[in-house]
Amino acid sequence: MKSPIPLLHGTGSIPPIGLGTWQSSANATYVAVKHALQHGYRHIDTALNYGNEKEVGQGIRDSGIPREEIWVTTKLDNHWHHRVREGLESSLRDLGLDYVDLYLVHFPCSTDPEDRSKHLEDWDFVQTWQEMQKLLDTGKARNIGVSNFQISHLEKLLNDPSCKVIPAVNQIELHPYNASPKLLAYCTSKGIHCTAYSCLGGHSDSPINGRTNLLQDPVVLKIARARQKTPSQILLRWNLQRGVSVIPKSVTPARIDNNIDLEGFELSEDEIGEIFAIKTRAKVVGDSWMPIRVFTGDDE
Repeated sequence: MKSPIPLLHGTGSIPPIGLGTWQSSANATYVAVKHALQHGYRHIDTALNYGNEKEVGQGIRDSGIPREEIWVTTKLDNHWHHRVREGLESSLRDLGLDYVDLYLVHFPCSTDPEDRSKHLEDWDFVQTWQEMQKLLDTGKARNIGVSNFQISHLEKLLNDPSCKVIPAVNQIELHPYNASPKLLAYCTSKGIHCTAYSCLGGHSDSPINGRTNLLQDPVVLKIARARQKTPSQILLRWNLQRGVSVIPKSVTPARIDNNIDLEGFELSEDEIGEIFAIKTRAKVVGDSWMPIRVFTGDDE
């Protein structure tokens, strides 16, 4: 596995491969986290929104791996934007931890907690970031960053005089059907590391191509057969070779083990080019459930 990746606008180095826990049930999360840590993973990604932070924390404690060896990421939910410190404290209580290694603004959407169909009046993510910056002085969040921020959001944030700390990380959906080269290039130019969620694609409803399954894509399958690797391993290596860290989600021990078994091979330039040439476009995560649109589709 690649060495941890130093953060240009933060402290420490983020492991290149982590375990995602979105949409994992409580008991499955606990088992997956414990297993992953005992089999080489050192990054666990969760969020207040996932509702499984307690199980993540228990899995960490029961793994037997020292806390200082584990990178823990969690996220501020939309309706906590004006209560940043309280949001972090809630996550720390559920996780049973004194600090997290990375705390992210989950979406650039400040939702009214009294009516989640509405955006907070007189508040946006720039003000949220002002409060996020204060967390660094507490020692309870060692790094701060964002998630699902597009170029327009980052431009607004970075150009605001109150932005004294550049986000260390932008966690975004990245896979061949949603490659977002412009967004990745922009983040790289600003020294913002990108972590890929939904990096294996999976089933998604695309307005362009209907139902898709990246793991069955003919190009991915062809390269996997030639390399004698699984499609998941090909997709993870593709992102890693872009300089992106990955957090594939699985609750199946064999798949968890397979996803971190990436030693001994790299994709060739031709293979990377073949994957980039895939025409299918689809997203796993949408924004129709939020009061404002956050995905503009102009970062491809």
